[in-house]
Amino acid sequence: MAGALQLARRGLFSTPPNPSVGCVIVDRDGAVVGEGHHERAGGPHAEVEALRQAGAAARGATVYVSLEPCTHFGRTPPCADALLEAGIGRVIAAMRDPNPSVDGGGLQRLARAGVSVAVGLLEGEARELNRGFVSRMSRGRPWVTLKVGTSLDGRTALANGASQWITGPAARADVQRLRARASAILTGIGTVLADDPALTVREPALVRAGRPPLRVVFDSRLRTPVTAKLLCDGGPTLLFARTDAIDSRGGALRVAGVAVEGLPSDAAGIDLAAALARLAQLECNEVLVESGPTLAGAFIVARLVDEIVLYVAPTLLGDAARPLARLPVLEQMTQRQDFDWVDARSVGADLRLTLRPRTEARGP
Repeated sequence: MAGALQLARRGLFSTPPNPSVGCVIVDRDGAVVGEGHHERAGGPHAEVEALRQAGAAARGATVYVSLEPCTHFGRTPPCADALLEAGIGRVIAAMRDPNPSVDGGGLQRLARAGVSVAVGLLEGEARELNRGFVSRMSRGRPWVTLKVGTSLDGRTALANGASQWITGPAARADVQRLRARASAILTGIGTVLADDPALTVREPALVRAGRPPLRVVFDSRLRTPVTAKLLCDGGPTLLFARTDAIDSRGGALRVAGVAVEGLPSDAAGIDLAAALARLAQLECNEVLVESGPTLAGAFIVARLVDEIVLYVAPTLLGDAARPLARLPVLEQMTQRQDFDWVDARSVGADLRLTLRPRTEARGP
């Protein structure tokens, strides 16, 4: 199963909106006779690739697959049927498929046909690998990663807005992998007006691996200039705005080839939960938030951040510089939001710190 998961990782940048899946087939003598992974959406699934390699040796063999075999017709036929036709004797899946159109149905079909089935081997690793797909299917929203580059004192820009560059070239290159994994890169109108970012994946190998991520801008009053970089390169871009703003300016932006959609909003801006639900409808598995402190703080306060990735530079910018996130003033320590460390490592001259919200209550 560890081998199946390793194979699945090869499709991490290219399979969305599908999950990344790997498969290993072992014959009755314990020899590996077939391996495969799902390379890209619309292509053959991992089980089919492994069965092709195994050929006649698949009869009576054991299949280790990182996700339950599918049972529905999409762009490819059901994998459960292919396994039955090959005469597989046993199927071990790391986890059930959270897709409601499958969710246990594949294992049930195999079991009813006399195939020995089991599920749960290395399930934690399998769920982590497809965290975005699992989130979209089970919660109706994508997995949200907040990426921030900061100084040692948690500052993201000088008081005048200058921020290029706090972190070094190695950290900025590392961010490209986060972007390539994401289905969408999300920012706010403040960042667009101040920095004019392109929000593209600049590593050629990663660009070739999968489709470019959707650029999403929270722009309640549609102030994005038609000359903005993210509107001028032909890549997919979506602006979320207030409905009344669309009536006044949406036409000009659509003429420029930009998708514009209205969402519920209030004095604080766009409804974040509604935006994420809409992105899930658009089959976005993972969303990378690269924004200023106002939008970053809004996501944190709404408890919609699943992971924070901090690139920390060994420098100080002072207390007048802009913060990591704008948060409401707390009156009691019990109001704070706690996070757990997931990973810490050096990236060039900087540190990359990964944190996730703490689910259990902190002790006294």
